[in-house]
Amino acid sequence: MQIVSTDMETGTLTPELLQKMNAYWRAANYLSVGQLYLRNNPLLKEPLKLDDIKNMLLGHWGTTPGQNFIYTHLNRVIKKYDLNMIYVSGPGHGGPAVVAGTYLEGTYTEVYPNITQDEEGLKKLFTQFSYPGGISSHASPQTPGSIHEGGELGYSLSHSFGAVLDNPDLIVACVVGDGEAETGPLATAWHSNKFINPVSDGVVLPILHLNGYKISNPTVLARISHEELEQLFEGYGYTPYFVEGADPELMHEAMATVLDKAIEHIKQIKQDAARQDSPERPRWPMIVLRSPKGWTGPKVIDGHKIEGNFRSHQVPLSVSATTPPAHLQMLEDWLKSYKPEELFDEKGKLIPELAKLAPEGERRMGANPHTNGGQLLRDLHMPDFRKYAVEVTSPGIDGEGDTYVSGKFLRDVLKYNEHKRNFRIFGPDETVSNRLDAIFETTNRQWEAPIIESDEFLSSSGGVMEMLSEHQCEGWLEGYLLTGRHGLFNCYEAFIHIVDSMFNQHAKWLKATLELPWRRKIASLNILLTSTVWRQDHNGFTHQDPGFMDHVVNKKATIVRVYLPPDANCLLSVMDHCLRSYHYVNVIAAGKHPAPQWLNMDQAIAHCTRGIGIWNFASNDQDCEPDVVMACCGDVPTLEILAAVSILREHLPELKIRVVNVVDLFKLQKSSEHTHGLTDRDYDALFTTNKPVVFAFHGYPWLVHRLTYNRSNNFNLHVRGYKEEGTITTSFDMTVLNEMDRFHLVIDAIDRLPQTGSKGVYLKQLLQDKLIQHKHYISANGKDMPEILNWKWNTEGFNN
Repeated sequence: MQIVSTDMETGTLTPELLQKMNAYWRAANYLSVGQLYLRNNPLLKEPLKLDDIKNMLLGHWGTTPGQNFIYTHLNRVIKKYDLNMIYVSGPGHGGPAVVAGTYLEGTYTEVYPNITQDEEGLKKLFTQFSYPGGISSHASPQTPGSIHEGGELGYSLSHSFGAVLDNPDLIVACVVGDGEAETGPLATAWHSNKFINPVSDGVVLPILHLNGYKISNPTVLARISHEELEQLFEGYGYTPYFVEGADPELMHEAMATVLDKAIEHIKQIKQDAARQDSPERPRWPMIVLRSPKGWTGPKVIDGHKIEGNFRSHQVPLSVSATTPPAHLQMLEDWLKSYKPEELFDEKGKLIPELAKLAPEGERRMGANPHTNGGQLLRDLHMPDFRKYAVEVTSPGIDGEGDTYVSGKFLRDVLKYNEHKRNFRIFGPDETVSNRLDAIFETTNRQWEAPIIESDEFLSSSGGVMEMLSEHQCEGWLEGYLLTGRHGLFNCYEAFIHIVDSMFNQHAKWLKATLELPWRRKIASLNILLTSTVWRQDHNGFTHQDPGFMDHVVNKKATIVRVYLPPDANCLLSVMDHCLRSYHYVNVIAAGKHPAPQWLNMDQAIAHCTRGIGIWNFASNDQDCEPDVVMACCGDVPTLEILAAVSILREHLPELKIRVVNVVDLFKLQKSSEHTHGLTDRDYDALFTTNKPVVFAFHGYPWLVHRLTYNRSNNFNLHVRGYKEEGTITTSFDMTVLNEMDRFHLVIDAIDRLPQTGSKGVYLKQLLQDKLIQHKHYISANGKDMPEILNWKWNTEGFNN
């Protein structure tokens, strides 16, 4: 433990520097209050009037002065030690502080030249905040220097640790709010220190900001004893440094002393690691800053305590025509308490002796290129995915497992880029289970805790990051991408829902940054979903949920893509495309178990490039209109549709059948709604305008109806998919339970084809008997019937 008490004589700052830093902090606080309240009179050259106040007062004050304090002190150590440092604002609604910090250092004006360093610029800076057409109260994408918005709490540490992977010179100062610290993802993220290599990775300096309150409740960590708090973070493996108090002069001195100790501590760890002098995992420093919520703001308003209380969380002082007139004067007194006349010159520019306190150029936290990761992004060096192709001499040959094949490709993507250190794979302890274990032929899991002889694939410098927390893996990957690298997240399909909200936030970030010319595109967030619903028979109902796709399609068409390759060669083609892409969220659903292979590599490339298409080898309508369209999307649905087609063609050879396979889910939408969507003309050419369509789908069937609701043949579309029926059973029985098996699919077709007549009636009864036989067989034998297990596609066996 390291404590710097505010009553200790440390002498880190000279009196002159202390005075200047306090003035700089006052300037940041003044700008922050101005953002909350003012639309005119930004330098208070005239007495404050109601016309100077915004009509809607929106924003958050409580966390802001503490963050301004931290930002001011980080500027000093950046200059003193020439640090490559960025700032992550974890507490919710910390926007005023980051905007103020980047404006004072000059970055904001460089990015937004209309927000000038003068009185008119201040007026615009204030007016735009939480204002229609302006900027939000978070450290949003519009804010220079931000890689973390903080709208939803819990991910700041994960993003920060992801940012320092393979960035050995980078320090991320991550401010963690004490409210944020109560979230599950944040509580887990403290363990990220067990994965950081002190030689090849950078450093996260967590700064836990204990200001005591959330929106209206005290925070847990602010109300436990000092001893318990110290033991908590020592138990996490950190060396905690404490700064506690409220007196500005004493707090400045204490914070400066602690930051110097922390930076020296970091440098020592780095030096020892480079010399291999310390075999033990380092105890990285962290800072606990305890300061009042709403520090330097009004002490009491209308008889209620404000500073050091939850009431300072948002806009603490209401000022309008309907509030007490005294409130306007209180606001003026509050603003004047920062003495703006001492901070800004007559034109409204920060005075030179204070401006010199900020770092210069890319050392400014708002201008650091790591916060605009597209500036650093380099294309991956990609192997030729065709080299990993499965040889498909005829449709339906046996395959080893689609992800197993793609694992060899990913192994070499890691190998080809190991010198750049710009590609990693992330997953919650499922990489082997998901049959991607070929990647461990070229790399290991990164791990800084002890390793024993019986462990596998662990080292201090691996390309795979695994921790049994989907939140953590997603957060690490997002931080890695946001700072200019590439990656892949593999996960069990049912449990990707754990990061539903994280995906939301990242998709919103991507959408917002597309609208900012100064933000460069970053590598896509690639999510591989496997261990899918149809092959979770041994794990049962809890592991059976394909609904993440439903969630994804809610996002903007400019951002999201969903792919369901039917076999290994298609997966290779899709994976290569996704890893090369920028600024999307690519979701890929693929199987890991042995399964039939349908297309050779040339066919797979053509099919995946189209995203949808007729499978000629399975269709017999080449010279006429089809009687029925049998469509499929996903590996198991493809298998069952083709098995159904084989039954139809054997028993009802006069039927004309068209088989359509969908790889790119958004092909089903209209081109006016999604850039990948088909035109009505192309959609109708595939699915017809008046013929029945039996569609086997990987996910919930209503998603297909949702995507095609305004297509001309929608009334003829009958979709079979997962309908929340599952248990521990055989693989084929999972399809039977959800009526997506080959027998139900054939029955659906017969029900929509009255021309099948008596033949159709007899075939339907035969298949109903098969379903009864199936149930009896699996109950007696614990496995599927031989005709299911041994089924093969055989085009030559058909009569036409």
